[in-house]
Amino acid sequence: MERICKSISLVIPCYNEAGNLDALLERCMATLNTLGLTWEIVLVDDGSRDNTALQLAHWSAREPRVRALLLSRNFGKEAALSAGIDAARGQTVVLMDADLQHEPELIPTMLQRWRHGIDVVYARRKDRSDEPWFKRTFTRLFYRMLNATHPRVTIPPDAGDFRLLDRHVVDALKSLPEHNRFMKGMYAWVGFHSEELPYTPKARASGQSHYNLHSLVSLSLSGMTAFTTWPLRASSVLGVNLALLAFCYGGYLVLDYWLFGAEISGWTTIVVSTMLFSGVQLLSLGVLGEYIARIYEEVKGRPLYIVHRSLGAGLPQDGGLTPLVLPETPRAG
Repeated sequence: MERICKSISLVIPCYNEAGNLDALLERCMATLNTLGLTWEIVLVDDGSRDNTALQLAHWSAREPRVRALLLSRNFGKEAALSAGIDAARGQTVVLMDADLQHEPELIPTMLQRWRHGIDVVYARRKDRSDEPWFKRTFTRLFYRMLNATHPRVTIPPDAGDFRLLDRHVVDALKSLPEHNRFMKGMYAWVGFHSEELPYTPKARASGQSHYNLHSLVSLSLSGMTAFTTWPLRASSVLGVNLALLAFCYGGYLVLDYWLFGAEISGWTTIVVSTMLFSGVQLLSLGVLGEYIARIYEEVKGRPLYIVHRSLGAGLPQDGGLTPLVLPETPRAG
């Protein structure tokens, strides 16, 4: 039995995307109008430094179904996505980027799979041959480590934020209180019936990617510390192995002294050993510090984001499920 969808929300976080918004929204509205549903577009300006906010104000005034949330500063993509998810009122919610690499024309296919009982339909890249080799290698290694240390939850390595979510999934994501958010892990953690939709992303229409090597490493650290305790366990295992190695080496030196007497030992072994153990200790303290920093962020209880202005109407609070009642037209005479 097919599910019936009555309303849909499209959530798009934006950061310096003024050059893409006109083409993006024209295509999105053209696609949504073909669905025969009540719809809204929720655009989240994540503290852009170009004319993105002005563009969003223009579109929200031009089309009431376009809502714009202007955040007070740049909080990061994970926070901007969370703001859009919190504001979305549709029975189904589609998340996508604003750079036109995610094609809105795939939304009808996602919605059709939802009608057949799929709660999460996520777009998964067919290949990453257009990316630098170090990024492909780093990404593959990161997801392999993450999935190996969290056997109950599997995160698709080539899936991004482009996905359709059922209202139950949206409500589950909204119930997660953590401040340190790794959205790809959270999508997988809440569960529900998921299915991939293979796709090939298009080239970025305007501007440049905001993800550099530093951003990717930072996101990976956030994902590791938010989704697994593997780094802490790895530090413990490394410490135990090195302690056993040091114990064995100490036993060898004692035995050598008993059998052959004292020797003039070089400083190389002492210096290298000291540097090795000092480095391991500092590394372990750094890993522990990362987790303590995450705890510090959580216990402060600050909001994940702050909305400076909200523009546009969008869907009603009930997600457009209440039939629209038009006022009666006065009769002539």
